[in-house]
Amino acid sequence: MTATDIHIKNIIGESLTKATSYQEYRNLVQNLVAEGKSTGELQTDALSNYSMLNDKRMKRLDKTTKLTEQAIEDITSYNGDVTWLVLTESWCGDAAQTMPVINKVAELNDNITLKVVLRDENEALMNEFLTNGGKSIPKLIAIDNTSGNVIGDWGPRPSKATQLVNDYKAEHGKLTPEFKQDLQVWYNKDKGQNTVADLLKLV
Repeated sequence: MTATDIHIKNIIGESLTKATSYQEYRNLVQNLVAEGKSTGELQTDALSNYSMLNDKRMKRLDKTTKLTEQAIEDITSYNGDVTWLVLTESWCGDAAQTMPVINKVAELNDNITLKVVLRDENEALMNEFLTNGGKSIPKLIAIDNTSGNVIGDWGPRPSKATQLVNDYKAEHGKLTPEFKQDLQVWYNKDKGQNTVADLLKLV
């Protein structure tokens, strides 16, 4: 095992001591929203507003997300032993669209333990799993519970959404508010199916 491997294992171990369950995370967000707040040290009206919208979105998706029979079969037949450690924050729109889906998948198999940590409280961990040099979330890190090794990661968006973002950036240079609206429409139409397909590659 390399020094880098040991370093990452230590960082993951430290973050896991601060991790919560998905339900505890949902309770945290709901309580903060009730106080007009968001997760993280930085508190602004915009972040509070995003968190409020995301709480409603997650509440809806927790109830409405459905998996295909094939996906359920593939997930329930997985016999590994993993922890999915997810970095997130309440104000993140992509996280609100995908966290309920990740939870639905994890709930189907006792061999998958879902744990949640806040990005800004786990900077060392986030820095090991950057996306194109950025601290994009959500970021799911799949850890083999027997060896403690990282066996895969996913995020910050489903593969098809990532392609849409990359194509738009290539053409326009940056993401506009209009594009972000279009992306939410894509998420609503997709109903989590692309996220499920991506997660199945981790099992």
